[in-house]
Amino acid sequence: MSTGNFSNNGGGGGGNRRDRRAPATSADGAPEMVEKIVFINRCAKVVKGGRRFSFSALCVVGDRKGKVGIGYGKANEVPDAIKKSTEHAKKHMVTVTLKGDTISHDVMGVADGGKVLLKPASPGTGLIAGGGVRAVLEAAGIKNILTKSMGSSNHIAIVNATLNGLLQLRTAEKIKAVRASA
Repeated sequence: MSTGNFSNNGGGGGGNRRDRRAPATSADGAPEMVEKIVFINRCAKVVKGGRRFSFSALCVVGDRKGKVGIGYGKANEVPDAIKKSTEHAKKHMVTVTLKGDTISHDVMGVADGGKVLLKPASPGTGLIAGGGVRAVLEAAGIKNILTKSMGSSNHIAIVNATLNGLLQLRTAEKIKAVRASA
């Protein structure tokens, strides 16, 4: 995988998946943020003079240490849509519970029509995921996991379902604490 700005992410697809990363160390010493563009959509509005195009961008931002955010932005130009989506993602970052470089237990994330099954995997398995699911998991810092996307193939639904699944994760200590207090 290349680390340059807007380089192709490889794999199949129509070139809509892109990889954009911030510098390894920022000037103020903040942690490195990974920005991944999951999907860019072009919309056409028919007006008197012809067609007027607008663009929307779906972006995932994370620090690879358990913090991840999803953003969606619309604008008349692609760079503006990407900028809006990354800013939205940075504003709406959440912390997910990890167990090393995988997750602690099986979980099913659901959002709208999208369903994503996430299963922990042993070290060396790698990130077995595609499309939007892979972008969210890479940004969160998960390296060994098995996933299955079911239901809708809509990018927004899949990305939100993945985040929903990650937010359902609990460690054994948290579960014991809840059971002890009940």
